[in-house]
Amino acid sequence: MNLPKVIIDLVNAQNSFDSIAYANCFSETAVVFDEGKTHNGRNEIQHWINQSNENYKSMMKPLEYTGNGTSGVLSAECSGTFPGSPITLKFHFDVIDGQIQHLKVTG
Repeated sequence: MNLPKVIIDLVNAQNSFDSIAYANCFSETAVVFDEGKTHNGRNEIQHWINQSNENYKSMMKPLEYTGNGTSGVLSAECSGTFPGSPITLKFHFDVIDGQIQHLKVTG
């Protein structure tokens, strides 16, 4: 599977529970939408993923990636300490200049 470097970095940061490295994959003005909530900017994203790591210990196993220009969708098996684990989620990305500008997580 041919993943963009920033997506590889994001998966590695998630799987090592490194919220700082995870947030650094995003631009300063990035937006994340997950579980019905919007997180704006790198600081909010770092806080969100840190809380998620503490609560769920989620790990990602990439299954498939499709990209089209600056947009891409990663399907990943996510496992952790949450009900229904493992589940497959889709991560919809917009990447510009090597940083994630937008991420929407769907089931």
